[in-house]
Amino acid sequence: MTQVLALGNYSDTDQAALKRDLDPVFVKTASDIAALPEKDRSRITALAFMGHHPFSGGEMHLLPNLGLIANYGVGYDAIDVSAADARGIKVTNTPDVLNDDVADLAVALLIAQGRQMIPASEWVSSGNWAAKGNFALARKISGGRAGIVGLGRIGRAIADRLTGFDMEIHYSSRREKDTPGWTYHADPVSLAEAVDYLIVALVGGPETENHVSKDVIAALGPCGIIVNISRGSTIDEAALLDALENGAIAGAGLDVFLNEPAIDPRFLKLDNVVLQPHQGSATVETRTAMGQLQRDNVSAFLNGKALLTPVN
Repeated sequence: MTQVLALGNYSDTDQAALKRDLDPVFVKTASDIAALPEKDRSRITALAFMGHHPFSGGEMHLLPNLGLIANYGVGYDAIDVSAADARGIKVTNTPDVLNDDVADLAVALLIAQGRQMIPASEWVSSGNWAAKGNFALARKISGGRAGIVGLGRIGRAIADRLTGFDMEIHYSSRREKDTPGWTYHADPVSLAEAVDYLIVALVGGPETENHVSKDVIAALGPCGIIVNISRGSTIDEAALLDALENGAIAGAGLDVFLNEPAIDPRFLKLDNVVLQPHQGSATVETRTAMGQLQRDNVSAFLNGKALLTPVN
C-alpha cells in the first residue's frame, strides 16, 4: 500500500495529479480515516490535506507513523500544529503562489462595493436602465485611506495594488514593518479610526479570533467599508452584521464567513454587502500551482529532501 493519504474534496484535476505523482489512498473527511484497516493506517507516512475542518491530535493518533501533513492552501489553522509538533510531524503549506489572486479579489471586492457594481449590473439586466433611467450615483474609491489588518505576504500585495489607486496606506501588525512610508498602528482600533477602508488579511486561528472586534468596527464609522479575505473567525461576525444592518458602517465585501458554506442568513437580506464563496485563490492557474507545491512537499519528504515551505 502507498505511504500517502489524500484527505479532502479534491477536484478531478488534482485527484489525477495526486494519483499520477503519489498514488495515494483518498478519503473525503477525517472521520473516514478510522474506517481504514489498522495495518493500512500504520503504513501512512505523509498526508496531503485539503479543507477547513479541524485535523487534531485525535486524527493524527490514527496514523501512528505520520511524519508530514502537507496543507493545500496558505492558511493552516485547521491543523493542530502544536499536536503535530508533539508527535514530531512536520507541516507545510502553499504560500506565495496565491498572493496575487487573493489580493486581486480584495481590491475587486472594495471597488465592487464602493461603485455598487452588482446592483448596477442588476439595474441593467432587469431593464430598469431603459425603463427608469440612470442608476444612482456611487462612491469614489481611489484616493481614499486604506487600512490593512495584517501586513504579511497577502496584505502587502493588497497594499501594493492600492497604491496604484493613489491611496494612503495604513496598516496594523504584530510589529512595525519596513514599508515605503506607510503608517503603522499597533492597535486595530487606531487603524480603523484613521482610514476609510479596512481590509482584513490576517492568518486564521485562535490568536486572531475576533481581532476585528465590535470596537474596531465602530471606530471605522458610517462611511467605512470592510473587506475580508482572511478567515471568517477574524471578525466579530455578529457585530459586523449589526453594523451593516443599522448603518454603522457603509458596507462590506466578504469572501469568508463563519460556518461557511452555511453562512448566517442575515447576510442574504443585506443590500450593502458583496458576497463571494471563499474563492480568493480560485483560479485555474493558482489552484494548479497550489496542488503542485503540495505534491512537491510530499515528494521531498518521501525522498528525504528539505521541505519547500515548512510551517514548523
